[in-house]
Amino acid sequence: MRRKGWLFFFIVLVVVGLGIAITDFAVTVSTRHQLYTDLNRIPKNKVGLLLGTSKYKDKGRQIINDYYQNRIDAAVALYMAGKVDYIIVSGDNSTVYYNEPQLMRDDLIAKGVPANRIVLDNAGFRTLDSILRCRDIFGQTSFTIISQAFHNKRALYIANHKDLTAVAFNAEDGVDYWTVNLREKFARIKMLCDLATDRKAKVYGEKVEIR
Repeated sequence: MRRKGWLFFFIVLVVVGLGIAITDFAVTVSTRHQLYTDLNRIPKNKVGLLLGTSKYKDKGRQIINDYYQNRIDAAVALYMAGKVDYIIVSGDNSTVYYNEPQLMRDDLIAKGVPANRIVLDNAGFRTLDSILRCRDIFGQTSFTIISQAFHNKRALYIANHKDLTAVAFNAEDGVDYWTVNLREKFARIKMLCDLATDRKAKVYGEKVEIR
């Protein structure tokens, strides 16, 4: 019985490993031509979609999350280069004590992006939500996604699955690269389940026109 138990565990482990590897390969290969790191080469879009993350690694000591800071810097670079006209800041604002979009807006303004060129999406709880709301709430079918490369690939895969026209600009990675990328492998499996079940955004609402 013990031998059968170990055999079953091994088979499950192999199946899960293969599933992760195949998913990772499919996401990477299918989006590879939509990723950019060179401002001179990335095509222009009216809107950039800046995906949110926590600003602080340690809020008590005010230690900035380098993934957050690098995304802000990438968004500013795109705007200043004339590669986007507006930036939708999409993140979690599930409580009055946690507001990713407002923090991103404030930091973009501090770096020279005009306030009237920044649009708040307070219900970007997940990457899927951000993509769907960019289409359904903000009326965009062609846009530039802004995050780190590992995250951009998943966001692009979602956009492609929804028949949207998207490219992505890669922000620099952070110091916890291997840990973050390991979590990303499992996030991609969850993404496939969401797409297979046609999962919707958690929150919709009134449409917002971006002129």
